Amino acid sequence: MSEINEVRAREPQRIGELLGARRRRDLFAAEGQLMIVACDHPARGALGVSGRRNAMADRVELLGRLATALARPGVDGLLATADIAEDLLLMGALEDKLVFSSLNRGGLQGSAFEIDDRNTGYDVRGTLDARFDGLKMLTRIDLDDPATVATLERQGRVVTECNRAGLVAMVEPFMSRRAGGKVVNDLSPDAVIKSVAIASGLGSSSAYTWMKLPVVDEMERVMNATTLPTLLLGGDPEGSPDETYASWSAALALPSVRGLVVGRTMLYPADDDVAKAVDTAVGLLR
Repeated sequence: MSEINEVRAREPQRIGELLGARRRRDLFAAEGQLMIVACDHPARGALGVSGRRNAMADRVELLGRLATALARPGVDGLLATADIAEDLLLMGALEDKLVFSSLNRGGLQGSAFEIDDRNTGYDVRGTLDARFDGLKMLTRIDLDDPATVATLERQGRVVTECNRAGLVAMVEPFMSRRAGGKVVNDLSPDAVIKSVAIASGLGSSSAYTWMKLPVVDEMERVMNATTLPTLLLGGDPEGSPDETYASWSAALALPSVRGLVVGRTMLYPADDDVAKAVDTAVGLLR
């Protein structure tokens, strides 16, 4: 990885040159669902995986795991912040891949300002300049926190700009609340349905708006709450791998579900076999 550091120090303009020359692909292949590898966790200080507090702290190791995942058959692309995306670009790992940029969030985990999700990563112009395919935004809604209304206003503007630019606006909504001094997401079916209803109405057009949703109980009822294309998120795994894959498989069979956006579950599996974890997830896709 010393080559990446050398380029960043001496030839930073190469990043723009490589972005301009990168081979792109259509959003969908002739058939099938999408598999997107997600990695925007480090930029919000979330380095832990399955109880390992600093699992994602080693950037060289993380990039190696990402490169392995992106090279596996059936993997369509990446969702990441600029630092990760540009490192992988310099490694040649983004050729013929979809790339979704992350707005990231300023409301860092555990902070007093956690629900104030100001956008601190990519913006619409940066996504267009990079020739990426869409932009993902976390949209946490806490009905007891006045900062929520500013978050919704900002996200609505971003959704509008994405739709005008023809970029996928991938909205990841949650009904959230403070419990024990921490912000937690309500993963009950009714709460997810409510978050979908709110997020679906953001912006002056929804033509290019997608949902990014957790797999929860009563997933069929959740998916009946929207006509928008939906990708399923992996999150930080809690149950056994077999339980996780079974829940994904059932949800992927629903008509509106267009694929998976998975990060830590595949990048840091319990047996540390990234290729096997990715291949297993890809095998679930229709």
